[in-house]
Amino acid sequence: MQATFAATLFDEWSRWGLGDVVLCPGSRSTPLALAAVANPNLTLHVRIDERSAGFFALGRALATQTPVVVVVTSGTAAAELHACVAEADLARVPLIVITADRPPELQGVGAPQTINQRHLFGTMVRDFLDAGVPEFAGRDQWRGHAQRLWQRALTGPVHLNTPFREPLHARSGELPAPIAPLLEETEYAHPPLGLEGQRVLCVVGAGVTKDIVAVCTQRNWVVVGDATTQNTLAYADPLLRSDHFAAVMKPDVVVRMGGLPASKILGSRLREWQVRTIGLEFTGAIADPDQIITETHRGVPDDPFVEMGDREYSDGWRNASRVIGERLATREGWDEVALARALTAYANDHHLPLVVSSSMPVRDIEWWAPARTAPTFSNRGANGIDGVVSTVLGVASQGRALGLVGDVAFLHDVSALVDGLGQAGGSCALVVADNGGGGIFSFLPQATNLPESTFETLFTTPRHHDLARIAESFGHRAQRVHSHEELVSALARAVASPGLSIIVAPMPTRTENVVLHEQLNAVVIELAQALA
Repeated sequence: MQATFAATLFDEWSRWGLGDVVLCPGSRSTPLALAAVANPNLTLHVRIDERSAGFFALGRALATQTPVVVVVTSGTAAAELHACVAEADLARVPLIVITADRPPELQGVGAPQTINQRHLFGTMVRDFLDAGVPEFAGRDQWRGHAQRLWQRALTGPVHLNTPFREPLHARSGELPAPIAPLLEETEYAHPPLGLEGQRVLCVVGAGVTKDIVAVCTQRNWVVVGDATTQNTLAYADPLLRSDHFAAVMKPDVVVRMGGLPASKILGSRLREWQVRTIGLEFTGAIADPDQIITETHRGVPDDPFVEMGDREYSDGWRNASRVIGERLATREGWDEVALARALTAYANDHHLPLVVSSSMPVRDIEWWAPARTAPTFSNRGANGIDGVVSTVLGVASQGRALGLVGDVAFLHDVSALVDGLGQAGGSCALVVADNGGGGIFSFLPQATNLPESTFETLFTTPRHHDLARIAESFGHRAQRVHSHEELVSALARAVASPGLSIIVAPMPTRTENVVLHEQLNAVVIELAQALA
């Protein structure tokens, strides 16, 4: 009966479009593993590290925009998924987490690999279901349970806990008959906002699609966004560092959608302007830590919804962005900004998905890179560096993708290299910006307020490992690049070859990087004086 239950779950989900199952080996999860591998509609990804598996599944869900199932055995294996569930919750990534469990009679009596897995992820999941040990009397509910979890997973992670008794290996019997779809439809209103002829600045983040950006741009809204948003206006952060530009280009109204850009300068200007700020909810709650949204509407900005903004205002922003882009294009040298710009341009030119790590990479892409036209992803729900290499591999699986991470993020998720892209294949070029530690901390007050040795030990945490050798020791290709030309050549070889290629880009020191950013901001501020 347990085998039939597991087979029914995957049969029902495959009817709804499930394509990927990420599995970690374990005894108690045997019925689920055998059911997944027996379903011809599913691609199975086997990874030995549950933490890596969770973020790999998250990457697959980001790439496919479809729920992905991740299966683990009981005990601490289930707890290893906590970080990826937290990220999926805040970033609204569709994920179905299944934890196998011991049956009730083995709970609380010292049985091995047994912890309390009920509501293990608390309120981070959209739904929790403990299915109980499968019995014949409950078989008519199995497909309904599967449909309910699928529907809830469309907006974030769900958790299914499945206790199984031994024997764990059995043949599936006849599956319950399919049932009618239990659809949950969402209707959005189209309220008029009174924006006709207004100077509209639209600030968007994760969850906002390129189609929505296009509609808003066509209506003369100035659309600026985080690193993951496609076709938004570039260079908003450095432009808004100019007090003159910020004063002259102050909007009449701000529209907020989705997640939050990384720019503190943008956040500071939004607080300073104190203008009408509209939140549009259609991807879930809008990130608003400063609580500046003055009114909220539940709707989507489609054609009948969007009103025309001030054309002169939007043209002014576009012209400023164009001038800054042309100035940056004349820069010479090899540094973290040049790396971010080159990788973004390559992704755009070849329409390759790009996955960007938190900390400095996501900021350099958001602030200094040209507008992203290729799909761009980053774990900006919880903003951690947990599992970022695994996320890159998940996006690249069965296709091609680029990744940009720092050396600390690379080492933090080194276990992802054990399985790489796995049997499903694909091509992945993972670029590592190697500046010898956590570069973002050099921009914080701790860098100047603490003794250098204390700061290095507690914050930048340099690790003197040979990153290329580490990659090669796991059986992956690796090389170092020291220029734009070498990077482009390495990327071309990597995406044309199956498997994972690590491209280590040695960077200037972290102190030099801070000075570089200060110099670039000074150049933009000077240009902005004449642009507004």
